[in-house]
Amino acid sequence: MPETDYQLLQEQAAALLAGETDWVAKTANLSSLLFHSLPAVNFAGFYRLKAGELLLGPFQGRVACMHIALGKGVCGTAAQRQTTVIVPNVHQFAGHIACDSTSNSEIVVPVFKAGQLWGVLDIDSPELARFSAADQAGLEALVVLLFPAPTSLTED
Repeated sequence: MPETDYQLLQEQAAALLAGETDWVAKTANLSSLLFHSLPAVNFAGFYRLKAGELLLGPFQGRVACMHIALGKGVCGTAAQRQTTVIVPNVHQFAGHIACDSTSNSEIVVPVFKAGQLWGVLDIDSPELARFSAADQAGLEALVVLLFPAPTSLTED
């Protein structure tokens, strides 16, 4: 499988998101960019943390679960741990939530806003062991673009 050019995706995402403040618009466009740019992906989307659970947000792909409890499935586990989770074979992941029976591997990246968990980016693939450490690093760098830290205007 060819390596994904995350530097190019980073530049495209930065241009796409520049100046936009609405989270729906930003996550809708970023999910579309990822879905159409990453090879062997059948779902790319966001779940946001709301009222103590993950609620489905903008995505590309087949229909998805709408509510996921923290600690449940790959998404809920990543949200609870606040760390990226890569699952080479979702059928061997205890508690996996099978929203789409064609998915075989998954990566879930937590998204933070002002230092607090905002939600997760969920990407599924029909291929086993589709996601690597390079995907993790690239996707973690991309989600930071959604809610960049405010810059200080004071001089040292």
